[in-house]
Amino acid sequence: MTTPSGRTVRCVAAVARNGVIGDGLDIPWKVPGEQAEFKRRTLGSVLLMGRATYASIGRPLPGRTTVVLTRDPAWTSPGVLVAHDLAGALALAEGATGDVVVAGGAQVYAAALAVPRLVDEQVLTEIPLEPAGDTTYPAFDEADWPVVERDEHEGFTVVVRRRA
Repeated sequence: MTTPSGRTVRCVAAVARNGVIGDGLDIPWKVPGEQAEFKRRTLGSVLLMGRATYASIGRPLPGRTTVVLTRDPAWTSPGVLVAHDLAGALALAEGATGDVVVAGGAQVYAAALAVPRLVDEQVLTEIPLEPAGDTTYPAFDEADWPVVERDEHEGFTVVVRRRA
């Protein structure tokens, strides 16, 4: 499996203090400005996400190429590229412009992080809450991902970690 030529691959997620990233198809918080920050950091990129994450959004996001990973060979959605595994998703990203942003859910984050040297950065929006939820961001060794940027906002902090 290869990284799309000359492009950064980053995981981008909003993560509560207890690791929760979702509850069913919902994000269990409303923090003003947090979604605008996601938009700012992902415009012009290739968004790679699972089918449930796509369903929670409900449409391709403007200004980004959307690649959806699904095990369902019959699944389609207008304006979306469909892949059935991570290698296929990365191959589709090769044909699009922009960096590759892994945008969820938990299984897609875990699959990307499990591939040695695939993910270059993790952009984690820290939400200072501990909501109930059924989906968490995968654990990783922080020593392998030192913080290179910390951007404080009212109600959340964006932390960029780059692979050591």
